[in-house]
Amino acid sequence: RASEVADRLMPMMHGMAPSVDTVSAWSCKQVAEWLQKEGFGEYVELFCTRHRLDGPSLLVLTEADLRGPPLSLTVLGDIKRLTLALCRLQRQNQAQLEQLGLWASDSFPAGLSLGTTGPKWSCNGADRRYNSGDRLCNRTELRLRNGDRSGYSSGAELCLTHSNRRYKQHLAGRLDPEVWKTVISSIYVFLVFGFTSFVMVIVHERVPDMRTYPPLPDIFLDSVPRIPWAFAMAEACGLILCYMFLLILLLHKHRSILFRRMCSLMGTVFLLRCCTMFVTSLSVPGQHLKCDSKTYGDTLGKIERALTIWSGFGMTLTGVQTCGDYMFSGHTVVITMLNFFVTEYTPQSWNLIHTISWVLNLFGIFFILAAHEHYSIDVFIAFYITTRLFLYYHTLANTRAYQQSRRARIWFPMFSFFECNVNGPVPNQYHWPFNKPAFMKTLIG
Repeated sequence: RASEVADRLMPMMHGMAPSVDTVSAWSCKQVAEWLQKEGFGEYVELFCTRHRLDGPSLLVLTEADLRGPPLSLTVLGDIKRLTLALCRLQRQNQAQLEQLGLWASDSFPAGLSLGTTGPKWSCNGADRRYNSGDRLCNRTELRLRNGDRSGYSSGAELCLTHSNRRYKQHLAGRLDPEVWKTVISSIYVFLVFGFTSFVMVIVHERVPDMRTYPPLPDIFLDSVPRIPWAFAMAEACGLILCYMFLLILLLHKHRSILFRRMCSLMGTVFLLRCCTMFVTSLSVPGQHLKCDSKTYGDTLGKIERALTIWSGFGMTLTGVQTCGDYMFSGHTVVITMLNFFVTEYTPQSWNLIHTISWVLNLFGIFFILAAHEHYSIDVFIAFYITTRLFLYYHTLANTRAYQQSRRARIWFPMFSFFECNVNGPVPNQYHWPFNKPAFMKTLIG
């Protein structure tokens, strides 16, 4: 204990430069020697050569850093032993951590303290309990999960998350709905749908003449006879999926995040669709379609037609008839996106709901093709783009991988903005949002 006290006091003496033996003054070479001494020589090249870890960076290394990219250690035993070694090193160098703006008394990895009164941590020397409100800190990520270890209290998860280049402490079980961001995403998809409607009007003016450009060869359309009522059935499948999603949205505890993600993804896919259908005009896929080129006169006439399409949601059930908007299928996008949201944000044990959702999705796609309203390639590309974008978005959001990449934050600024305060997967928790009837509150929560 005397040596530990001396180690703490020596760097704090006024006017005395830190010794070359203090960890905060270590070079990469000395970190390599420490790794060799602790029995982790196989990681010297990874830590010291490739990632240039020196003394200060070693002191703030966390178990999350070891598990996640770019280190990505995979051997659990090595992760735990190295975490314990780092814990001992932090505990022996508390004074140096204070000088770095962190506190590691009785430290768990990354400066987390486990005491009899519950976990505490601090940034720049100021201690805060995890339930005392938000606290901003820089370049650290701490996680305290539920467990049976003594000192873990109240069973919540403590995180420091990236928020506009800062890190913000909050309980992961209490996700901030950030309604203002949801409003922004709603405005985004509202504007994209309006822009899409206007582009559809322009595309209709450029529909190729059916006598000069007959339908393109298509294996499915050439093999399956047209079913006149199929497109109405496809839209009916979409409406059922929409009602299912709205019910989930109503009952889901984190409905604001769900709706924000839906608006963000739907708006992005339809913005891409505007580009593809504008740059390339395909010939009409069937002789049954009356798709002569139409001219709507001045700009005001085009805007009125765009409003008609927008107000009718582009659906034939509402009396909207459009031509030329083939690459790619907007109906397939909507049906597929709704299916993926229904299956993602309901528990895995709800097999009946998932089966119904997938059946509606697949039958909806079949009916679109059976109606000969789109080429097969239109539907295939729409399904592929929608599913990939949904999966990529949720993979990045659930793993927080984009925080490690500056390139990802540059290329996906809207995603970074919407998801910066969402920690990992959104739990599927439900509750009745109204006070009445009381039995629904009791039944759902």
